[in-house]
Amino acid sequence: MAEVSAKSFIPESLPGATANIAGQIGLLWELIRAPLIVPLLRIAVYICLAMSIMVFIERLYMGIVIILVKLFWKKPQRRYKWEAMEDDLESGSAAFPMVLVQIPMFNEKEVYKISIGAACNLSWPADRMVIQVLDDSTDLMIKDMVEKECIRWASKGLNIRYQIRETRGGYKAGALKEGLKRDYVKECEYVVIFDADFRPEPDFLRRSIPFLMHNPDVALVQGRWRFVNANECLLTRMQEMSLDYHFKVEQEVGSSTHAFFGFNGTGGVWRIAAINEAGGWKDRTTVEDMDLAVRAGLKGWKFVYLGDLQVKSELPSTFKAFRFQQHRWSCGPGNLFRKMVMEIVKNKKVSLRKKFYVIYSFFFVRKIIAHMFTFFFYCVVLPLTILVPEVDVPKWGAIYIPCIITTLNSVGTPRSFHLLFYWILFENVMSFHRTKATFIGLFEAKRANEWVVTEKLGDALKNKSNAKATPKKLPLFKLGDRILLHELGFAVFLFICGCYDFLYGKNNYFIYLFLQVITFTIAGFGYVGTIVPSS
Repeated sequence: MAEVSAKSFIPESLPGATANIAGQIGLLWELIRAPLIVPLLRIAVYICLAMSIMVFIERLYMGIVIILVKLFWKKPQRRYKWEAMEDDLESGSAAFPMVLVQIPMFNEKEVYKISIGAACNLSWPADRMVIQVLDDSTDLMIKDMVEKECIRWASKGLNIRYQIRETRGGYKAGALKEGLKRDYVKECEYVVIFDADFRPEPDFLRRSIPFLMHNPDVALVQGRWRFVNANECLLTRMQEMSLDYHFKVEQEVGSSTHAFFGFNGTGGVWRIAAINEAGGWKDRTTVEDMDLAVRAGLKGWKFVYLGDLQVKSELPSTFKAFRFQQHRWSCGPGNLFRKMVMEIVKNKKVSLRKKFYVIYSFFFVRKIIAHMFTFFFYCVVLPLTILVPEVDVPKWGAIYIPCIITTLNSVGTPRSFHLLFYWILFENVMSFHRTKATFIGLFEAKRANEWVVTEKLGDALKNKSNAKATPKKLPLFKLGDRILLHELGFAVFLFICGCYDFLYGKNNYFIYLFLQVITFTIAGFGYVGTIVPSS
């Protein structure tokens, strides 16, 4: 071994190099394995185990709290002052505060009628509500359709305003900020925001506004999302499982214990004074909703989450739309954490306990560590330990803790418990995208401020499937939209590790690895979600 020199790895001629390249690589591997690869991989295992313990403790803590909340905590209507709003024939609508309803949209051809109609059907006096359609559409035909829909509702006596801007500066945050500058908004005390695919029930305002009216320290009342297309395909079922945990556990725990959680960007009512005190809407990240919530929380404002106040919405049912959404949802928090961590540390208006919760639990564990732990441990480190058997992963870290974490995550959607194993495999695939996006946000890299509006299909697929038109030859799909090389690359890597474990391993990890290979391959070829043909 001591006689090996650099010349051994430099081929004298091309044919000789080709014949001996496998041996050269093998020799190089043996040279660096013990002094370099093994120590580095051991360090990586220790880091991943530490992250798994952090996530485990966080999930266990929230699981215990949610049980206590359900068994012993009072409902929000009893923790806060709340009185039902009743119509009074004598005072008329004077007892109802002025409310602004904002509907931001961008080329929402499939859903604009649904969202505008739902807002116009809210059970609130017409003279005490202003509906503001903030249309940033670039398609002139769609803009014309949206404007005509607003005119149609205005003719029925609704106070609905169609607002457009010269530029899309600031995207959604810019549109919401511009909407609050209108003169007629000065009369409004509260603002409720519904994205273009959201369909509130008529009593939404009557159930939420009293929390703001009778509790001057409350800034936000957040409703829960329900999904009209959860059963459309396996992709939407997977999303439902993740989001139900977020709403049933994370939001509920934050509201009950700290009166703080991240605003979801829609389906919530804000006190306009709180928005202004917090500095208004900012477009410095792709999570303008979370940004506003954190700043308002640091000002001492309280948030209320109502799990039984449900708003229907649509999940992205194409894999491409879902990936863009997850990039924004993962990149934005990382970028916001980078920008606000010191501001949170230095804040003097909130308690040390709340600051610790926001920095460690809300941001660090849930928005950063959870993604990285899932990706690095299950898709990189654990497979590599198969190729380097000197590095051992304890069973409690590889099997027991992950099983408990997964079981705790499943409590939000018991109806999909039978899909739990596939959900794990799919989440591992998505952890790659989320980890990459998180790093982009933390280091404010090139795509940190990328904003792609999530595509909504509405009833488009149903209408197309029911239409009895002459079938047309579908154009070929774009290669970049369907073939994902990163996923396919990981599939190859995991397949190699699985084969090695099958032949030489002792832990039988190949069973998991081969199933993960299948999931990465399905995602890599784009066969996830609804396949929407080009028209």
